[in-house]
Amino acid sequence: MKKALGMIEFKTVASGITATDIMLKTAEVEVVQANPVCPGKYLATIAGEISAVKAAIEAAENFNGAMLIDKFILGNPHESVQPAICGAIEVQNKGAIGIIETFTAASAVVAADTAAKTAMVELIEVRLAKGMCGKSYIILTGSVSAVTAAVERAKMGVEDGILLDTSVIAGPDARLWESIL
Repeated sequence: MKKALGMIEFKTVASGITATDIMLKTAEVEVVQANPVCPGKYLATIAGEISAVKAAIEAAENFNGAMLIDKFILGNPHESVQPAICGAIEVQNKGAIGIIETFTAASAVVAADTAAKTAMVELIEVRLAKGMCGKSYIILTGSVSAVTAAVERAKMGVEDGILLDTSVIAGPDARLWESIL
């Protein structure tokens, strides 16, 4: 059975670490990734059964909702989302490139899941705020039509004001691929 994924994104490290502890004490979840990111925010991604993830995320939100920037719960995430977050994707077919950039990490993960479920694309990277002043982005590849469809559908799922920019590069230069990979 696939595990659900959830994330909290807090304005401060202190609130984020405390909320992570609360999530772990609230339900049987595992930490996929938890760390401070630019500019002093804290992200924690958890996995487990959907009911456990929901309970843990609710407990974190109830702890200090004023410091919560964003969150998500994905009951059935695409199998490529977690490896893309962890940087464990090996690109098999280099095609068109799609980029989706958001103001929050949580919205980028949801956009990545939506894109991967929309069309036959490969997620290359889901960069969560590290070195980005808190912004996040995803990079994906596939045919021009698949990448375009995935980017357009993912854009529709990102809240107004959270989506920063998108791009589709139909025929990326080989040297661009070298710089991305």
